[in-house]
Amino acid sequence: MPPVSPPPEKMMFRLSLRRRGISDLRVLRAMDAIPREVFVEAADRAEAWRDTALPIACGQTISQPFVVAYMTEQLRLEATHRVLEIGTGSGYQAAVLAHLCKTVLTVERFRTLADTARARLEKLGLHNVEVMLGDGFDLPANLGAFDRIMVTAAMAEVPAALTDRLEVDGILIAPVGPHNGVQTLVQIRKTADGLERKPLVDVRFVPALPGIAREL
Repeated sequence: MPPVSPPPEKMMFRLSLRRRGISDLRVLRAMDAIPREVFVEAADRAEAWRDTALPIACGQTISQPFVVAYMTEQLRLEATHRVLEIGTGSGYQAAVLAHLCKTVLTVERFRTLADTARARLEKLGLHNVEVMLGDGFDLPANLGAFDRIMVTAAMAEVPAALTDRLEVDGILIAPVGPHNGVQTLVQIRKTADGLERKPLVDVRFVPALPGIAREL
């Protein structure tokens, strides 16, 4: 039997990422390998391969695919890296990261989102991801340090509690700015001499809030 061609919307998805400047082949392959339709609400599955953010439970969103790819590319991931993600959401970003590094710890403040993402990731066989219900602003000390950190919700400023978790030569990516407006995606690199900060592009993310949500 001849190979089955991917649906036209998935082919356009690939082309869109390349046209917008995503050039890391490992990132493109990871994006291609993850079935985004698994991570969206049932009513939105027809829109899963569009380059747009979509609503999910608990008033959150699954990020626009280009933003997922761009943030992933800017992390400069290696296969040996240990990665921390703040803001699991649907689990889609964690799934992409899992294809590119050794382990991912992803932290979510909403129990419903954490449980649903965990089930999706397990069903896809991504056993190098751990989903933790927790507060991204107040992580347990015993988690140690990470090679890479990605924050997928807007912070007014990146707290020292997160940059202190970076290994030397580590990279952190986070949207920084007002909760109800445009943020700037910032890349922070930790060197032996301190932190190097580089603004990247403007983005819009839901706010990062402290604590574990009391409901949902």
